[in-house]
Amino acid sequence: MTPSSQGLGSPANPARFNAQLGAVSFLHRFGSALNPHFHFHLVVLDGVFAQVPDGTARFHEATLLDARHWLDLQRVVQRRVLRHFCRHALLDEADTEGMLSWQGSGGFSIDAAVRIPGDDRAGIERLLRYCARPPFALERLHAMRGSASLASPEARLLYRFPRPTPDGRTEILLSPLQLLERIARFVPPPRMHRHRYHGVLAPNARARSAAIAIGRPQLTPPPPAEPQRAPPDPEPPRRSSPARIRWAVLLARIYEVLPLLCPACGGQMSILAFLTDPPVVSAILLHLDLPHRPPPLSPARGPPQGDFLLDQTAAFDPADADPDPGVEFDESLPADLDD
Repeated sequence: MTPSSQGLGSPANPARFNAQLGAVSFLHRFGSALNPHFHFHLVVLDGVFAQVPDGTARFHEATLLDARHWLDLQRVVQRRVLRHFCRHALLDEADTEGMLSWQGSGGFSIDAAVRIPGDDRAGIERLLRYCARPPFALERLHAMRGSASLASPEARLLYRFPRPTPDGRTEILLSPLQLLERIARFVPPPRMHRHRYHGVLAPNARARSAAIAIGRPQLTPPPPAEPQRAPPDPEPPRRSSPARIRWAVLLARIYEVLPLLCPACGGQMSILAFLTDPPVVSAILLHLDLPHRPPPLSPARGPPQGDFLLDQTAAFDPADADPDPGVEFDESLPADLDD
């Protein structure tokens, strides 16, 4: 996406009055070492969108940005956060003024070193997957003596860190219950979103549909093979949304399985109908010799340690190196907070 030939700040350009940023923010409550570490990851558009009279949106790329701007933004964030804490009685005024006088980052740091072009769809997806990842990675979690040993009270799990911690540790040994206790600390409060959309990417943004359509092909139905007589009251063809992705493709991205791929012949399946009538559904399931009743509700039980299948390798050796995750970012605490 290239900037417009006319500058956005020009007095003759009316787009400067409706220009909007776009961003997606991810709140992380965890660090890479299964430790509590509150921080944000943000995917920010490197520019602004502005609507034009024909209803479309035009992207104006940000230029002439350097490290000095990130340092200024870091100071603004520090000042606003500390004053917000002071207004809500989370910090007293003396501590707020003292922290504002700290040299360096003062406990706040912003890293804007990652920049991905708009046409690199694979790179954008990798970045978003990294930002939306869970608190721990299964490929770093191993049972020391295999999955069968997890039924023993002396079972231990090894979790390897992607990088050494400030005290030099590279791994940690935990029992299954200790692992669950650590993960439970990262569960967000009820009705709290882990990620939010801002600016032109917000769900109720007026220019959202036009902005996210940029760079996507228009999906239109194919023309008929032969000319046909038009019906008495022809209806205009329905145009698919340029930003809509088929649900099968979304499932394939998440679960790495194609739901419309026939397991018998490997061909592509098509949906004929959705059945919602219970008697019809039960008759089909009985004909296919499949369960036609929901499973009974079972009472709660203790931790099923014997059911944990956490060993992701056939023969695990702690001396082996971890596979390359593809995207890694530094999540360690700032140097002035290590103490």
